Order: sequence, then structure tokens, then C-alpha cells
Amino acid sequence: MVKVWHFLTCSFVVGFAQAFGGPAYTALIPTLVSKEDMPNAIALNSIQFNAAVMIGPALGGLALAKLGATWCFALNTLSFLAPVVALMMLTIRFLPEKTTESILGSMKEGIRFVRKQGAMEGLIVLAFCMTALSLPMRTLLPVFATDILHRDSGTFALFLSVSGMGSVVGALAVAAMGNVRNKGRVALTMMICLGATISGFGLSRSVWLSGVMLFFSGAAMMGVFAMVSSLVQLIVTNQMRGRVMSVYNFAFRSGMPVGNLLAGWLVPVFTAPAVLAVNGALLIALGLYFLLVQRRVAAL
Repeated sequence: MVKVWHFLTCSFVVGFAQAFGGPAYTALIPTLVSKEDMPNAIALNSIQFNAAVMIGPALGGLALAKLGATWCFALNTLSFLAPVVALMMLTIRFLPEKTTESILGSMKEGIRFVRKQGAMEGLIVLAFCMTALSLPMRTLLPVFATDILHRDSGTFALFLSVSGMGSVVGALAVAAMGNVRNKGRVALTMMICLGATISGFGLSRSVWLSGVMLFFSGAAMMGVFAMVSSLVQLIVTNQMRGRVMSVYNFAFRSGMPVGNLLAGWLVPVFTAPAVLAVNGALLIALGLYFLLVQRRVAAL
């Protein structure tokens, strides 16, 4: 008999593995490309992620209809063999020296490095706030499709596709720009645009206008993510990269559940449009603060 705690346990194990794999994966990127190509590499990596978000549900739905739920999970398990083989084929250019320092000591050293780099603190705050304030929009898409716009599940699917297309276009635009100057200003400007489009989507009562807002919000979100990630990778040294990327990934990933939890608690009280409108306004205010007042990120 399959119990609920089985799923909870598996989810915990997956999250635990991602806590180790995520920082290691991001720390690999600078060992494979030069600094000049870092924004392009991160943007292209974002494209494959968003392409998977668009293609995965379609393939999963086909497998579910033809083979059943059990085979969906089995095929998903087999799909991990491809990245495992690819990672085993990599040739790493930098191998850090072995250390006898404890895990807790390494964590403290990584946090001290972040505290010393004033701009790094700002980038980590931006990563947390970006995910906490922007990701609830995707979570609340079914609510807007059915309860706000009074449409069917097809509108929800349309919204997902449009948002994914915007993310791919945004990642391609970042890759095309290459190693641009004033990355901090570009990231903050994109964050302001992201906040404006999220507020616009929350206040929209038109399907086509909501679609436009979703497209540009997806593009802006991917632009912010690629630029902020590039700046973190460019600032940190090779010796501290794994530790700092662990702190960055913690901030980035923790923003998702925190933001969705707060949104789920606030929506019944203030309605979904009001929550997204405020989230977007907060992103605009945050971007303007770092752009005009606390300028350490803008100066990068």
C-alpha cells in the first residue's frame, strides 16, 4: 500500500540531494567556460531549463495517458542517466586543494566571504526577493485562469506556454548581449521591468493583455536570473566558489517556498490580484533602492 509519508520521504530525499547537487552544478560552469563567456553560458543553461518546463509536461501527459502514472516516474528516473553520463565526461580545469576543515567551518568561511563583499550581500538579497516575489505568479496562474478571467484549463495551459516562451526569448537575448558592461544596472533595470509586468498581470482582466504581461515577465525574470548569477560567479574566487554558491543557492531556492507560502496565506485575505500587484510593486521598489540608494550592486 502506498502511503502519503512515502511521497513526503521521497520528496525530502530529492530536496536533500538537490541541496548538494545545485551548488556543485553551478560551481562547475566557470571551470568550463572563460569569464567573458559566463553570461552566455548561464543564459544558455537557462534556456534548456525552460525548454524542459515547456516540453516536459506535454511528454508527461502523453506518457500518463498511454502508459500510466507508474511508467511516468520510471521514465523520469531513466532520464537522469543522460546528465549523469554527461557529467562523467567533463574535464575540469580547476581542482581545489583538499582541506581538513569541517563542514561547519567551511560554511562559516563562506558566510564571512559574503559579508566582506558588500555587493555579494546585495546579490544574495536580490536572489531571495526575486524568487519570493515573482514565483507566486506562476503558482497562481490556475486561479487567474479560472476564478479571475473565468476561462477553462486551456487558458492555464496557454499562460504556461507564453511564460515559458518569454523565458526562452529572455535567455536568448542575454546570450546575444554577451559580456556587457554595467551588468548590475542591467539586472536592476530588468528587475524593475519584472515588477511592472507582474503588477500588470495581477491587475489585468483581459486574456490577451495577461498573456503579454506573462511573456515579458518571463523574459525579464530570466534576464535578472542570468545577470545576477553571472555577477556572483564573476566576483567569487575559485577557492570559495562552492561555499559561496551554496549560500547563493540557499537564498535563491528558499525564496520559492517562502514566497508561495506567504502568497497562499494572503490570497484568501486580500485576493490574488492584490497580492501580485503588491509583489510587483515591492520588486520595483527594491530595484530602485539598489539602483539609486544602495549602489554597490549598480556599480558592478
